[in-house]
Amino acid sequence: MACSCGKKHTCTCETEFISPMSALWEIYSGIGEKAEVVAIAWEREDGKVYRYDLPIPENLSAAAAKEVSYVVERIAKFIVWSAGGWKLYLAGPDKVVKPVAKAYTKKGARAFDYDFFTSIYGRPVETCVVPLAEMPEMNEKPALVKTVADGCRIGFDLGASDFKISALNKGKVVFSKEFPWDPVPQTDPEYHYQKLTAGLKEAAAALPRVDAIGGSTAGTLVGQKMGIASLFRGVKTHSPEKFETAQNMFFRIEKDWGVPFAIYNDGDVTALAGMITMGKKGILGVAMGSSEAVGYVDMKGRMTGRISELAFAPVDFNPNAPKCEWSGDAGVGAMAFSQQAVNWLAQKYGFKFPKAMKLPERLKVVQAAMEKGDEKALKVYIQIGRFLAHAIPWYNEFYDYENMMILGRVTSGLGGEIILESAKRMLKDVYPEWAEKIDIFMPDEKARRLGQSVAAAQIPVIKKGK
Repeated sequence: MACSCGKKHTCTCETEFISPMSALWEIYSGIGEKAEVVAIAWEREDGKVYRYDLPIPENLSAAAAKEVSYVVERIAKFIVWSAGGWKLYLAGPDKVVKPVAKAYTKKGARAFDYDFFTSIYGRPVETCVVPLAEMPEMNEKPALVKTVADGCRIGFDLGASDFKISALNKGKVVFSKEFPWDPVPQTDPEYHYQKLTAGLKEAAAALPRVDAIGGSTAGTLVGQKMGIASLFRGVKTHSPEKFETAQNMFFRIEKDWGVPFAIYNDGDVTALAGMITMGKKGILGVAMGSSEAVGYVDMKGRMTGRISELAFAPVDFNPNAPKCEWSGDAGVGAMAFSQQAVNWLAQKYGFKFPKAMKLPERLKVVQAAMEKGDEKALKVYIQIGRFLAHAIPWYNEFYDYENMMILGRVTSGLGGEIILESAKRMLKDVYPEWAEKIDIFMPDEKARRLGQSVAAAQIPVIKKGK
């Protein structure tokens, strides 16, 4: 496979990044008059299915089949972290699909993914190789979510380094604040509950009453129940007997306040925030914070019910790319669009950080350097913009969108402007078709930092009479 610069794995470009689109184009270029098809599908709750068909050359050599199988595995991984799923269906030549099926088993290469989705759906992940005629068809059931701004509302947005809370009175923001916290290493979920409750009470003091509460959170949700999330990693690892309490925290919050309550994945709320503030549909929202959070509103303004945890989805096909410290996989979104990305790029370009310094503080160092025109910081943000340009057509393979909204701590200040400019420039140079199709934008500074909490506040429906 070629690097994004057009060279092979041994290229000497700065990050040796291998664009997924270059990998696809390489496969397509080998197709003659006839092609075979590899079909990949993940089934999830309520019979929902996401399916992707990949045309491949006929009669692949053993070496070519191995490379195509690698690409198919990356596609299968992208789909499961995009849509979710508990059963993987594969159709195609055995030498291509059987290694992929083996990877998604308890002891396979994708054991982390197997365990994650087994935990979410409460059933072991299954894999099966079937004839093409027996592959399930695409079956998604998008739902329209209306946002309203009546009454007195509170919205919160939980991240790994801070959480934001906003209070709205008839649509006007009367309170907004960021609360620092350190949830990941905590072993007692009471820490998370008490911190959030204190913040909600402070916001409530700015309102005559509280009619509804809406929330946005990092991590995976099944309804209002938290699946697996970095916010509760310390609980899961060190106090597993308390993990169910952590998972049910939002039910506890809802009971405490006794008002209409709604909680959504932070990525979905990112997209909703774009729809509300920019009046656009067909939005893929990308929040670059402690990790990468992605949400999607389709071309009709509907939510698809996908988990969109693209922090774990591949965006760089170089197997030697930096690895996610949680999943252990290389080249995933968290290593391109988050504080983690800033950290490894900054060190690559010459920044030195004290070993004990945490990622949010390292980001602040890079941001401060950027404001002073530091060349090393500039290179960090330019590179993130390049990563984004390569991801845009790749994401478009799985999401039908015309607008990409980027926000989050990493995009704050001058660095965010550099990311946007760099992405647009490379998109125009390398992917001109997508440069014409996709509008990349950022909301203003306040909306980037607090927009998700404001959007979340507008989701619950206030009961009549309130």
